[in-house]
Amino acid sequence: MENNAGRKWPWIITIAILLFITAIVIAVKVALTAPVKLSNYGMQNYHAYDANINDIIEAKIAFDQNYTIAFVTPQITAKGCAVAYKISDKAKNAINNAKIEVVLTRPDTTDFDITLNSPTVVDGMYTFKATDLPKLGRWDILAKISVGDKSRFYNLKADTRNSHTEEF
Repeated sequence: MENNAGRKWPWIITIAILLFITAIVIAVKVALTAPVKLSNYGMQNYHAYDANINDIIEAKIAFDQNYTIAFVTPQITAKGCAVAYKISDKAKNAINNAKIEVVLTRPDTTDFDITLNSPTVVDGMYTFKATDLPKLGRWDILAKISVGDKSRFYNLKADTRNSHTEEF
């Protein structure tokens, strides 16, 4: 006599349901042990950034109509990394009264954030004290630059392994 095919399908369905439940339990455990890291793009949480994006874009346009920013650090290095910006007005006059806030951060986590304070200012060149980066690889350089009532974010992507730095 042949096996009855009607006896196999309840076992197959039961095993499939158990495998599905096991996959859900594993996914939940992984999610709890490796939580999502929130972005600090624009030096604020993404909810505030998204809520104020039109104001941020308008402020950037107004700032860029009056001032020029240049990132003059030749390369981001892991040891002795000094960050420098040159700020001038459109007539190429140096601006020495700007307020600059800078954060060096990894694109994947905020655990290694380094806040740079108190730059030295000489002829519009704002130079922050050299610091050592805890890891090699990609870094984001987030800056908020304010001159009077005008301000903008100046965000760069850099890598300690090559000299290419670009604004994003």
